[in-house]
Amino acid sequence: MDFSYLVTRTLFFTALILSASYPVYSNTDITDPTINKKTPWQKLKNNIALTWNAPDNELYIPLNAWHNRWAYDKEKISNYNERAWGIGYGKYRYDQNDNWHALYAMIFMDSHTKPQPIVGYGYQKMWIPKKRNQWRFGIGFTASITARHEYHYLPLPLALPLFSIEYNRIVLQSTYLPSPYNEGNVLFTWIRWQF
Repeated sequence: MDFSYLVTRTLFFTALILSASYPVYSNTDITDPTINKKTPWQKLKNNIALTWNAPDNELYIPLNAWHNRWAYDKEKISNYNERAWGIGYGKYRYDQNDNWHALYAMIFMDSHTKPQPIVGYGYQKMWIPKKRNQWRFGIGFTASITARHEYHYLPLPLALPLFSIEYNRIVLQSTYLPSPYNEGNVLFTWIRWQF
């Protein structure tokens, strides 16, 4: 059995069990009553500062980097790594409207099995059908900086969409990297465990 497969599944089920063991969803709402009177740039800076000072943390566990089969030649796909093993850490908060904000850092194995770091700010507008500590669904964006081996690890800015399905403290989150044929077009998925 593949060791990395076993480790990922063990971490996933451990997080799931711990999530069920601590059903209280005790995130502190950190808000600024004057935020609606600010420019978009001031709002962004304010949200980053509030998130940085938030008491809540997240563990990121990358799961998969699926290369869109309709956007690649078959021989290219067979050479790519789709198991994006890695780890990450983030600070997060939910604002007064229950929208998610996070500052994060993650490192994972890219399509060529080379380490790829990423740091950034994430925001998601949340839809909560019932109680806050149950099912939640989010859609938003991340503004980040990454580095790749083929660019000699020079910092590269990156803005991508985010979507998530959440239950209590466990989150399945994804992004899609749109690109021309035979490049990018990757659905990247990870777990966030809130603690």
